[in-house]
Amino acid sequence: MRLQRVLAATVLLASCAALTACEDSEPGGRQAAATGAVTAPVATPGSLAEAQKYVQRYASCENMGTKPDDGRLPLTDLTTPGKWSVTERGVCSDRTGHGEIVFYTAADMKEFQAGYKQHVMDEIAAGRGAYGLNSRVFVGEHYAVTPTETKTALALAQSDLRILTCNPTFAVPEGYKREKALVDGCVLSDFVGSSDGEGSPNFQTPQEDPASAGGQSAKPGGPAQGSLGLPRAGSMDELKKLVHPHTVDCTHMSAAPDAVAASSIDYQPVVEGEQLAWGIRERAICGEPAGEQRAHDLNWLDVVRDMKTLQNKAKAAQQADLKDDGRLKATASRLLVGENIAVETNSRAVRDGLYQLQFLSLNCEPGFRAPAGYRLEKAQTEGCVLTNYEK
Repeated sequence: MRLQRVLAATVLLASCAALTACEDSEPGGRQAAATGAVTAPVATPGSLAEAQKYVQRYASCENMGTKPDDGRLPLTDLTTPGKWSVTERGVCSDRTGHGEIVFYTAADMKEFQAGYKQHVMDEIAAGRGAYGLNSRVFVGEHYAVTPTETKTALALAQSDLRILTCNPTFAVPEGYKREKALVDGCVLSDFVGSSDGEGSPNFQTPQEDPASAGGQSAKPGGPAQGSLGLPRAGSMDELKKLVHPHTVDCTHMSAAPDAVAASSIDYQPVVEGEQLAWGIRERAICGEPAGEQRAHDLNWLDVVRDMKTLQNKAKAAQQADLKDDGRLKATASRLLVGENIAVETNSRAVRDGLYQLQFLSLNCEPGFRAPAGYRLEKAQTEGCVLTNYEK
């Protein structure tokens, strides 16, 4: 991330301003004494003054305030000094965008990003699965800013600041910058998401929205055909490298038929019986099957030769499970697919990691809809969709 330019440019501007003030005054500071003015010190790295000067190159930012009771601060603030290594917080008025911009200086940007990631995951765990998809957290090297208005976010996206997004279902659309964050599971980009369609245009290849009619997307900004992209692998070894160890723990892995056929009261696979009948070329199990103790962390990896057959049979199994009470059993695995690979898992944590790798879940619930901001694509079997949204 080339954020060094932010720091260098800001310090240079501040230095030039200070030099000009000195050249315009007489020796001994007689001009300052005559007017009662005090020359402002050069902005130091990570200061609110530095951050404000840089932001003002792209957006309106007036009347910076640092008082905790400033009425311009949001009622539910992102964080406060003393948390996430934040040393100072401020807010300025964005008169052009008719909103505010909140500033946070951070002693340790990695700690700040880790704090934000945990905040997002806590919100998701509390049932707000879309939280953070339309992130407004712009980060630099020593500070972060959060504009309240989409128009201002679009202006700041033209700067060297980057939007920090930690929702595991988010994918940076094609055509936008995608940079590594300081913490795993987050990404930095210049894409401004917005549920009202006023954010950055999505230039991604259109996908088909199953809920649409006449070729028009039923979701604002949603594409009409194609796919946003799915992962693929040429072999079981490649699939393992794709998901292990950060998403699926395959420390204990076996492709032996008797091991792959294992199931337990806590872990039920999608595929049952002969794998070839399900369109699967290679299959393996990761985790510790039941023995003297109960099974732990079972997940199944599939290299698929016929994805349509796999989805057709998985649809039948899913609908049979839904007949009882309209819900999938907690122990039943869900099928997450790529182009020619799949993973069967009943772990929400594993699924969140797979969504970040662009796997999508096969959902065959009647009338299923995904909120704006989530992926929703046509499956290869009628009556089902591929999505990264879970209720």
